[in-house]
Amino acid sequence: MTHADPQAHWTIAADTVAGVFKAAAAAAPDAIFCKSGSNAISYGQAAGAIQSLSDTLRPQVAGKPVAIVLPNSSAFLIAYFATLFAGGIPALINHGHPEATLNHLLDDLGAAVVLSDRSHAGHKTHHLDDTLIGTMAVSGDPAKLLDPGVAETLAAILFSGGTTGLPKQVPHTNAAIIATMERGDWGWHTQADEIWLPVAPFTHIYGFLMGVTNPIIRAGAIVIPARFQPDLIVDLLMDEKVTIFGGGPPAIYQAVMASAKFADSRFPDLRICPGGGAPFPLDVHKRWEAATGLKIYEGYGMTEIAPISINTEAHGVKPGSAGTAVPGTVIEIVDLETGDTVLPTGEAGEIRVKGPHMMTGYTGNHDETRIALRHGFVYTGDIGTLDQDGILTITDRKKNVIFVSGFNVFPREVEELLLTHPAVSGACVVARAHPRSGEVPVAFVTLRSDTDAEDIASYCRDHLIAYKHPHDIVILSEMPLTPAGKVDRAHLQNSLAESA
Repeated sequence: MTHADPQAHWTIAADTVAGVFKAAAAAAPDAIFCKSGSNAISYGQAAGAIQSLSDTLRPQVAGKPVAIVLPNSSAFLIAYFATLFAGGIPALINHGHPEATLNHLLDDLGAAVVLSDRSHAGHKTHHLDDTLIGTMAVSGDPAKLLDPGVAETLAAILFSGGTTGLPKQVPHTNAAIIATMERGDWGWHTQADEIWLPVAPFTHIYGFLMGVTNPIIRAGAIVIPARFQPDLIVDLLMDEKVTIFGGGPPAIYQAVMASAKFADSRFPDLRICPGGGAPFPLDVHKRWEAATGLKIYEGYGMTEIAPISINTEAHGVKPGSAGTAVPGTVIEIVDLETGDTVLPTGEAGEIRVKGPHMMTGYTGNHDETRIALRHGFVYTGDIGTLDQDGILTITDRKKNVIFVSGFNVFPREVEELLLTHPAVSGACVVARAHPRSGEVPVAFVTLRSDTDAEDIASYCRDHLIAYKHPHDIVILSEMPLTPAGKVDRAHLQNSLAESA
């Protein structure tokens, strides 16, 4: 078990997320709030746009959910804060979902209105995009923004994947999100005048922290890429003098390093490189630091509670680990069978956590809530270990473990080995059914230099015990990614089933 001192972090004075924005706009009205495309909006101009939109929305949304279906953009940011000031409950729905999924989520949500750049049949839609926001961004008086929220009111409904297929609603109060912001700032010590470059979708908990909430703590600027394109990200890191790169999962860092522009680029203003969303292979840590001179400060969290742990200079940096518990947070490793027995230091088991920023349940889904919330803890579904210093290492997802002839094979271990091969740039290992051994590992890889599957297989035979050898090596031109920038393991798993 490990926990952190609840007083060992900087405390936000405001009780609500809207209150944090209002304080930032009042303190620095002329500072840049966000840059999206060719538009740059100051905090004062954002306050004006938020005031205008919140006045329009208030009569129809007070106390009701408001669906925000927008890509990362100035429009998303204005929509989120305007909903809060109008007294609505922002529900952040990934813009990249297929239409059928969107319709299911909107039907379940029962939103008073959908704020989107396109129409949604059967749902009242208020059209928003960056062009429209540009016309609304007239300097306003932050003092005129009236925040109806209190600590206990909902400040966001996020969506989490799960065993049922459709994403589940995860409501978070102002108090929980403020606690989340504080713990993120405890881990990634930010300063005034930071310039943030977020990449993950704002609807994902990591993108929400890096692109919506934490930049406003000290009136930072948010630079929003039109899309994730590695060459574009390299250009923005240099041209915008970015100080915090909210890169996200390892696949994002790998893609940036694969850019033809990266090797000859320099980032003298870059200061903090957070990582999260998926465990980082050691190879990614080593290559990024060798190229930039900067560490990736990896953290761990999930929609239900984030952050859980972060690597920090003050409390220990261990590449490949998820760091130590954030303030006021308890992490325990429990047995995989019942989840009731706390395991000794160094032994692998399921990670369960609790803290002031944890969810209270999934809306309208009692069965999933009972699975995830037990004994006052969130059961993460991740497998990991804690060392004697309280540093957490994620071994794998519980559902990803491959069972080979009675042995457990953790995909991450095989992936880490594959990434030490000089020709391999990316790796993902999944299970395939096998008539004799039950399952076997299959490795999908991308390459940085020329080789073949047999050479990689031979390398694995030289470094892994027999039952961990990939049964097949599949070479891809690029890894499929989820909308959150993680390797799309399910897509690769499904491709095996289809080929079979």
